[in-house]
Amino acid sequence: MKREQATMVLEEMLDRLEQGQWPLTLVEEIYLFGSYSRGALEVGDIDICVQHTTDDRWLQNSLHASINGKDGYVPMRQALRGRRRGVSFQFQMRSSLEADGFDLLALWRYGEPVDLARQRLAGIRPDPTAGRAPRDHVLPAYEAIADLLPRPVRIDLHRLCATATVTAFPLPDARPRSPQALRHIERRWVATSPLRRAALAALAHLEGAGHALDRLELHGGCPDHRATDDTVDCYVDLHWNNWTGLDRYLDDGQAWFEVLPALPRQPLHALHIVPTPSR
Repeated sequence: MKREQATMVLEEMLDRLEQGQWPLTLVEEIYLFGSYSRGALEVGDIDICVQHTTDDRWLQNSLHASINGKDGYVPMRQALRGRRRGVSFQFQMRSSLEADGFDLLALWRYGEPVDLARQRLAGIRPDPTAGRAPRDHVLPAYEAIADLLPRPVRIDLHRLCATATVTAFPLPDARPRSPQALRHIERRWVATSPLRRAALAALAHLEGAGHALDRLELHGGCPDHRATDDTVDCYVDLHWNNWTGLDRYLDDGQAWFEVLPALPRQPLHALHIVPTPSR
């Protein structure tokens, strides 16, 4: 995105921070790093590191998300960025990022007026010579779509490539032939939902590749009549919703199929992660 648009996204984030609604009341520090903080005129994602504390409500929400295999950071991520895209958050990662050699630019700390953060933001001067920062934790298996992968996902994939086969590819829009699968998707998502588009494309691809749809789990539901047992061969996740549950499925010998978020007119992409059989 253009630098001007990225600046607008950050200004809106500071406006929301100033309103002080939960869970933003838990935020203690916000840092910028990557291409925007270096002054680049074109940025991929706006890289932001957030340090925060917790309270009883946060712990309850986190526990509920963990039990249900969901991402406990969804409320904070949505509270910070609103409906904006193109923001990559690193939570509680300041020490790790510094150890990896990233230069963190302090934008705001608890107790400071948000106006001071706005002044710091305005003080980051554009630099036409600053290119985009190279992506870390990138391997050839997913290099082609590295810009679409949040840094925590790239770290996970880098680790998993030692014990699983990771493939990344464009995912064409399509519909599965199975009437049961179509009814399942139509019941769950309205026609304009990006999750519906992702689900249709994923099941059409897997069906065409010979996968039995009654042995898939789609975003927490079964897209076809379950076989005689409850065995799941592959979990189909949409838009990183249940990414934190990935290891549990791979440890059980099940594959993972992830459909990446995309705007309505953008092409879809997918990751297929298959655990390497134990010898």
